[in-house]
Amino acid sequence: MELTGATALLTGATGGLRRAIARALADRGAAMVLSGRSAEALEQLAGELPGEGHITIPADLAQAGAASKLAADAGEVDVLVANAGLPGSGFLTDFSEEEIERALRVNLESPIVMARTLMEPMSERGRGHMVFIASLSGKAASPRGSLYNATKFGLRGFAFGLRTDVASRGIGVSVVAPGFVREAGMFAESGAKPPPGFGTTTPERVGGAVVRAIEKNKLEIAVAPLQQRFAAHLALATPGFSVRVQSGGMAKRTAENLAAGQSDKR
Repeated sequence: MELTGATALLTGATGGLRRAIARALADRGAAMVLSGRSAEALEQLAGELPGEGHITIPADLAQAGAASKLAADAGEVDVLVANAGLPGSGFLTDFSEEEIERALRVNLESPIVMARTLMEPMSERGRGHMVFIASLSGKAASPRGSLYNATKFGLRGFAFGLRTDVASRGIGVSVVAPGFVREAGMFAESGAKPPPGFGTTTPERVGGAVVRAIEKNKLEIAVAPLQQRFAAHLALATPGFSVRVQSGGMAKRTAENLAAGQSDKR
């Protein structure tokens, strides 16, 4: 799909990957509809982007009804990039019922609701693209990550199923799955260090993957070094083996540090 002249709705535009994704799309000629919880941060980002016609719509997707309202308020949208997410790191019993509800609503329910709202107008125009920012945690389970794994496994499955339903309508659906990202994302925000030997990627590579997914109508792009992608594919093929490995000491220590650094963001 051609991005020049398109209108792209980016959720989670005040989160860690926001600037790289927004700039990558704006650089290709898209007019951005930026949404997140901080109106001030949204306005600042809109002013930094190349091109014209960028607007902001503050929204808290953890609130009931916020996703459908945002999709309606955004107007005629050609591209959806569902990037908003809450951390789901920690023992399941560490989460209150309200925190579980918030994580499920932001990470999984809201992208589904927005896709439902936007797909009919896209179908009528015969063009559109939806990108769901998932994670390699949607392929490989990890300790202290059962809730986060649930949302990302679910988002990946939803996107694959949706693609089969809308491909004949001229709508593309893609999953972009980052691994460990330096300078942004879970590890940067929590202060925890990624496990040694697996490498990291950059926000700019994630932004480039979003553009490539739209322009080339890719089903799924994993944004991570080869060793991370190999480990994720191995986990899909041999989940029993992967769970045993992830139950080891190093994986648990990394997960515990990550969960501790994110507990105030639930």
